Amino acid sequence: MEREPMRIREGYLVKKGSMFNTWKPMWVVLLEDGIEFYKRKADNSPKGMIPLKGSSIHSPCQDFGKRMFVFKLTVAKQQDHFFQAAYLEERDAWVRDIKKAIHHIDGGQKFARKSTRKSIRLPETINLSALYLSMKDPEKGIKELKLEKDKRVFNHCFTGTCVIDWLVSSGSVRNRREGLLLASSLLSEGYLQPAGDTSKAAAEGLSDSPFLDLSDAYYYFPDSGFFCEGYSSDDDVVLKEEFRGTIVKQGCLLKQGHRRKNWKVRKFVLRDDPAYLHYYDPAGGEEPLGAIHLRGCVVTAVEDMPDTKKHDDDNILFEIITANEIHYYLQAASSTERTEWIQAIQAVARTGK
Repeated sequence: MEREPMRIREGYLVKKGSMFNTWKPMWVVLLEDGIEFYKRKADNSPKGMIPLKGSSIHSPCQDFGKRMFVFKLTVAKQQDHFFQAAYLEERDAWVRDIKKAIHHIDGGQKFARKSTRKSIRLPETINLSALYLSMKDPEKGIKELKLEKDKRVFNHCFTGTCVIDWLVSSGSVRNRREGLLLASSLLSEGYLQPAGDTSKAAAEGLSDSPFLDLSDAYYYFPDSGFFCEGYSSDDDVVLKEEFRGTIVKQGCLLKQGHRRKNWKVRKFVLRDDPAYLHYYDPAGGEEPLGAIHLRGCVVTAVEDMPDTKKHDDDNILFEIITANEIHYYLQAASSTERTEWIQAIQAVARTGK
């Protein structure tokens, strides 16, 4: 049986159309021999495929002055493809992996990640993707639970101990030490996500192991229905569905109005589940003026707005393109704040409903 190409990197990027100067969000998958792009992450068949053999990559790309963090891929037939990342580190990570893939395919070599496999000595026979599917099996996989800790309820998650128990009982590993190494690899490759302060601290390097075999360390599958909520009293008003999530970030931003040149200060509140960015009148009021649904969105920094009157000397803008291709333009107070908003929105867009 022919081996399926390795998925080196995947995620949402903004891609320029081939015929017109339109930029649309695409789910982009970097394989060993090419780049596939999909209209949505859940789609089974790609909208197109770019072969990497004989290609070259250019970054930074200054062809589009208004758009930041763009890189250009020129294929062997001298056709250009343009992609925009959300921030500098994300662009550089894509460019680095694409360069490595091109180098290997042009040299007739097999792509090999310096990854977790070498650092934790995983056998080459272990297929993390297949193992992940087994772990998610409704009958024989890891059971998703509702767990409580520190006055918070974690829905659709499981403990580190449950993961190690499952790996041992399923015969995937011989003992708990091997299970810890394998679970650390699953975490590092994105098949598991930390939930709660204990597991997040370990994943960030504040423990001897990135994964914890503990009953109070919580984890979840990235495409599950995970969400976290705090306790509420019996007197609390039951919140609407879109307000049940934990607040990830909040603050004031300038928002472009429907008339394009009309910019107003709004208070924004970012919640993790469901994935919504609500905006309010900063002068007060409990009811939001509107909401941006973030699931499957793409968010990128932009330099300037075409066809609009410049509204401020510090033009620190970013753009949210929703899954149904509605564009929202916002301005932060500084470049650091813009990056923080972009990264927070990206995280919520990946994990929230």
